[in-house]
Amino acid sequence: MKTPTDLKVLNTIYKLYYEEFKNHSREPGIENGRETKIFVPIDCKMIAKELDVDGDIVYGRLYYHLEQKHGYTRGDGSNVAFFSMMVGSDRHCVNFPLLASVLAGLQEESSKFQLATWLSTFAIVISLAGLALGK
Repeated sequence: MKTPTDLKVLNTIYKLYYEEFKNHSREPGIENGRETKIFVPIDCKMIAKELDVDGDIVYGRLYYHLEQKHGYTRGDGSNVAFFSMMVGSDRHCVNFPLLASVLAGLQEESSKFQLATWLSTFAIVISLAGLALGK
């Protein structure tokens, strides 16, 4: 079984939780089930089920890899988390706008790679056709 890529993990989270992120209300008295708009609590086991892997794989990818890679410290010394164990009373939260930015970058890289691969394949086919017709 192949381990899901960062692109696949983040795309799955985005797909499953975008509506929840978007529908957060800042109006007093409207209960929307989480502490902040930016940090969205996720269910690693549900995401893992979508990806057909164990839940600890998703958790580990977010906590040990993606947090280290994409979380950062601002100039004033404050931390900006990509993945946080707890935000208020919410558990296993992703910084959704940061996740969306990272996902967009990964999608762009993937698109460039696919375009380069297709162009290379096309060039090889044209070269082989030229050789075959030249004989």
